[in-house]
Amino acid sequence: MKAVQYRTVGAAPEVVEVPVPEPGPGQVLLKVTAAGVCHSDIAVMEMPAQALPFPLPLTLGHEGAGTVAALGEGVTAFTVGDAVAVYGPWGCGACAKCAEGKENYCLRAPELGIRPPGLGEPGALAEYLLVDDARHLVPLGGLDPVRAVPLTDAGLTPYHAIKRSLPKLVPGSTAVVIGAGGLGHVAIQLLRALSPARVIALDLSEAKLTLAREVGAHETVLSDAAAAARVRELTGGLGAQLVLDFVGAAPTVTTAGAMAAVEADVTIVGLGGGALPVGFGTSAYEVSVSSPYWGSRGELAEVLDLARAGALSVHVETYGIDDAPAAYERLHAGKINGRAVILPNG
Repeated sequence: MKAVQYRTVGAAPEVVEVPVPEPGPGQVLLKVTAAGVCHSDIAVMEMPAQALPFPLPLTLGHEGAGTVAALGEGVTAFTVGDAVAVYGPWGCGACAKCAEGKENYCLRAPELGIRPPGLGEPGALAEYLLVDDARHLVPLGGLDPVRAVPLTDAGLTPYHAIKRSLPKLVPGSTAVVIGAGGLGHVAIQLLRALSPARVIALDLSEAKLTLAREVGAHETVLSDAAAAARVRELTGGLGAQLVLDFVGAAPTVTTAGAMAAVEADVTIVGLGGGALPVGFGTSAYEVSVSSPYWGSRGELAEVLDLARAGALSVHVETYGIDDAPAAYERLHAGKINGRAVILPNG
């Protein structure tokens, strides 16, 4: 089968031929219908060799959807032909966090060498994907896999980040989304669906600011040195009750802190390496800063339910598997508006 692999540190991903895996006990083999392309993949491919936490080659793709092609011994929850989405942050399934469905915060994954597909285990950018356990599959329930597959990360991650701050998003409140790309443009829709907050989107790209307005942002602001002052102006000097930074670079986290209101949440989702100090004189009173990771299995089901209710519509660009390296080039250059989705069998 064809697969898109990161094979050599510092090199571009390649389309190669690899064997079709066979499911063992408890495992499920999927014929992949759609796989998302994410900035996290680029972050992995920019790591120096000594920082890589797993060996190469690696089949990329941590957003996956497909149809069940074969079942390992003992799997009874699904049948061949079922359409499913893959829950990506695999855990041990037995620790306290996994028992809550929070496998994204599995307490034993590092020591046991458990890693997500596409971020350590062979991923979804291939014609077939081996899923380690049936509990990591969620029925699509009639959703289009092309538009649903980004929801497994680009939907789940902002949903988890927003859900924890919903008590602060009361009428008259403001939520700011920094970075209106793959995750950010979904976050805008989630904020509109889940809260009465005024939504302000920041980005450097006029095309992405246009997309932000199309999907529901009340205001858009160019993400430059004046952005924090502009948000303060739009909020009557108060600032925002929630700032979601989907870039996470030093300039954006600084901007996030500067526009945060008293008792606000600043949530750093992006992998840009920035950090925000908190303390007297450096932040507004009682500002909380967090850096969440992905979301729970239950939350993925909730995100898919929102999509079925018509509350979410992911803007996608589709590519065949042979064009996946070009999709990564476009993503790295900031030319993807929304989410790139690969159709391995399309």
